[in-house]
Amino acid sequence: MARVCQLTGKKAVGGNMVSHSNHKTKRSFDVNLQRKRFFVPETGEWLTLRVSTSAIKNINKLGIFACVKEARENGFLPKAKVAKATVVAPVAKKATK
Repeated sequence: MARVCQLTGKKAVGGNMVSHSNHKTKRSFDVNLQRKRFFVPETGEWLTLRVSTSAIKNINKLGIFACVKEARENGFLPKAKVAKATVVAPVAKKATK
């Protein structure tokens, strides 16, 4: 699985590792990805996404529904991702005697 954020599309970029003697060798700067579950109250669904920490901050600021909508418009999140999410209904507890 590629290390790409599902909401922002962030991925690894290349750069140089610079030693004390200024010797440069190639390296990659990976994205700080976290696997996180989000509840979407507008649809009543749970989503499990691989998102960068900056995307988590955006979700806290804008809301998960707006971020998912924007990701779909930009093509980072397929429409089938939400269809696979399971709807969690509250379970009524049985009264015990």
